[in-house]
This record gives sequence, structure tokens and C-alpha cells, in this order.
Amino acid sequence: MSAVLNISTYKFAPLTELVPLRDRLRIFTVAHGLRGTILLSTEGINLFVAGLRDDVEALLVELRAVPGLADLAPKESFSSEQPFNRMLVKIKKEIIAFGVEGIDPARRPSPKLPARTLKQWLDEGRAVTLLDTRNAYEVKLGTFRGAVPAGIDHFRDFPAAVAKLPAELKDQPIVMFCTGGIRCEKAGPFMEREGFTNVHQLDGGILKYFEECGGAHYEGECFVFDRRVGVDAALRETEAKLCFNCQMPLTVAEQSDPAYVPDISCPHCIGGKKSAHRAPGPEGS
Repeated sequence: MSAVLNISTYKFAPLTELVPLRDRLRIFTVAHGLRGTILLSTEGINLFVAGLRDDVEALLVELRAVPGLADLAPKESFSSEQPFNRMLVKIKKEIIAFGVEGIDPARRPSPKLPARTLKQWLDEGRAVTLLDTRNAYEVKLGTFRGAVPAGIDHFRDFPAAVAKLPAELKDQPIVMFCTGGIRCEKAGPFMEREGFTNVHQLDGGILKYFEECGGAHYEGECFVFDRRVGVDAALRETEAKLCFNCQMPLTVAEQSDPAYVPDISCPHCIGGKKSAHRAPGPEGS
């Protein structure tokens, strides 16, 4: 098994005394040789961190001692190399940038649907709309078969995308999903506020679904927010790469395109056009 343990997790919970917590975690993570990003906010925590198992588990012990984070439950995967360049601990207004006031997942969440239940529904052919809340550049690497993409470039665009959904969906069952679940924590309550009456969010996102159900009903791979770029249904690193110029994820087929020149261009930015896509980091950061 690969030596580097990668964890991702988040928790919506009221946090206080953020500055001393940030400073303590900075010292702790550096001392344990960890890399990644931890985002802290008054609304909770969001993190992607990688390192040796003993060091990662020590961090989890430290975090679970923080009031409100006792039940922090990370998703795990492994890599042969450290996927992050450095360790960052930041205080942010939101742990998932949404920009809509009054959405409070800690106190008013939308219903969560376990991964195995979603698979059962899909096995049965149940009538349900799968709504992919991720950005378009993530969706291009893979998604659930028949899923409806939100068609957005940034999560802050999601409210405008919801306004364009067919009115008849307001009374039909919808299961929304993202990489690890955090974006749906805000997208679900927002859709309910907009009049959608039967919304569920896939608990733990695509990564939890892969962990529990494999690749059933899913096509392609899942974009992840580190140097691995993509993982398959067995949570193994794929051969996907990021274009150095525009930061678009590239499939193996796209890497064979004549327009792909490492460090220069790809089929999405031929001619040298740069992109506003952000560099890898925690989902939603």
C-alpha cells in the first residue's frame, strides 16, 4: 500500500477563538511533517491534509479535542508521493465560498442520502434527478450516468444556475452531489429556500460513494483538489494531468492531442490563452 495517507473532511459547527486555534494548528502540522490546507471559520472547518498515518492520526486527535469537532470523520485515500506542496492553515469567512447569507448547514441541513441507498435507487431505476453541483472543469473528468450538470465555473454561480432549472423539478426527487459533500451542505438548503421540496444530498459525495459502492452508475473518474488530479472508483490516482497554462484537467486522450504541449498549451487553451481556474486546494476553498 502507498505510504502517504490523504484525508479530506469538513464539519459545520460554530467555532470560536480562531486565531489561537490557527496558530496552534500551524505549529502542530509543521512539527508532524504534514502538508495540505486547513480552512477555519466561525461556521466550521474544511481540510485536505496528507502525511504519514501516525502524523495524520495525531492531527485528528488534536482536531477532535476542539469543541464541536469530536465526531470529525475523514475520507481516506493513498498516494505514492506527497500530493501537496506546503501546509496552510487559514481563517476564512466561509469554509465553502458561496456568498449567500442565511444558509446555515449546522442548524438547518437538508436530508442526506447514504451512498448505498443512492446505488439501490439507481439499481431499481427509480425516477430521480442527479444534480452535479461541481464546476464544469471537474465534471469533464467524470460524473454519474445521466446526471444534470449545474453548468457553472465557480460555486458562487450556483444560485443563478438553480434559477434556470425547470419549474417542474421543484416537486420531483433530486439527489445533488459533489466531490466530498461540502458544497451540497449549502446547495441543499439554498434549493429548499428556493422552493424545491424533495432535495437530498449524497452523504460524503462521490469519494464516499466510491469507497462504499465502487463505480456502479458512474462514468469516468473524479477530479480531486491536489496534485493527483483524478482518482478512479477504487480511489487510486489516475493518469489525468492539469494543463500548466490553463489548469484544466486533461484525460489521457487529451494528452495525446497535438495541441497538448507540456508547460505550454492543451486543447482547451491552444494559442496560449490562460484560465481563471484555481490551483488545487480544499474543495470549495
